[in-house]
Amino acid sequence: MSQADARRGWIVAGVLLAVAGTIFFSARPIFIKLAYAYVTDPVTLLALRMIFAVPFFFVAALWARGREAHRPLSRRELAAVIGLGLLSYYAASFLDFLGLQYISAGLGRLLQFLYPTIVVVLSALFLGKRATARDLLALGLSYAGLVLVFWHAIGGEQVNFWLGAGLVFGGAVCYAVYLVAGAEVVGRVGSVRFTAYAMAAASVACIVQFFLLRPLSALDLPAPVYGYALAMALVSTVIPSFLIAEALRRIGANTVSIIGALGPVTAIALGYLGLDEIMTPLQIAGTVLVLVGVVVISLKPRAATA
Repeated sequence: MSQADARRGWIVAGVLLAVAGTIFFSARPIFIKLAYAYVTDPVTLLALRMIFAVPFFFVAALWARGREAHRPLSRRELAAVIGLGLLSYYAASFLDFLGLQYISAGLGRLLQFLYPTIVVVLSALFLGKRATARDLLALGLSYAGLVLVFWHAIGGEQVNFWLGAGLVFGGAVCYAVYLVAGAEVVGRVGSVRFTAYAMAAASVACIVQFFLLRPLSALDLPAPVYGYALAMALVSTVIPSFLIAEALRRIGANTVSIIGALGPVTAIALGYLGLDEIMTPLQIAGTVLVLVGVVVISLKPRAATA
């Protein structure tokens, strides 16, 4: 096999990992909304999710630590990994759980998907990368689409709609910061070790938060809640976190963001199938605008050919 073929295979594998990880992640709002039919306490539900997930991350951390090829992490690297884990998988997840009490799973996923545009803004502010005309066009399309999606909800009687939208958008900002700062860290420490350490830290934070804020009796929940929490832990936390981290290492944040276009589409489809959620033609048009905007902002212009 030539070097070009090996490189192509490496990239194709990264794309497939990102596709699978995006689809698995997209099921998370569905599990949250299903669980909210029984309990609407995000602190307890988030803790249950991480209680089921944390053993897998501790095992992965021990496995990664035992590999001879992995050098010990410096204090700075360890602090960066833990900090990014807390930012993305604790803060972002908690904001997501809070926001989904007030808005639909499909709309929540659409808001989360604004993170590529936020990445552009953060890169311009902190990395000195100026926004191009293409970037500005994409931002305009994305946020025009959101106006259409929100228009129906604005005229309705949905309680605390803007609170829910703001919380989920805050989670998208956290995830964008994670991508901007995390790509370099993943490359240095390895995707398995990065994910295991970051997710273990986030899991511990979620569990400690529960014991600080809730009594043990809060875990006296109907059996379906435990089933949804377990599914959320495995399908929408453990598996995709490793898939996305490895995809980030192979193909970078830009391409992963492009593939993330599958996210809201998958969530909306699952919402139709599992939650009987309905989107109006105006909301569908807004969704299309958001997807077009994010694809435009993510795609790099091709080099000119002679």
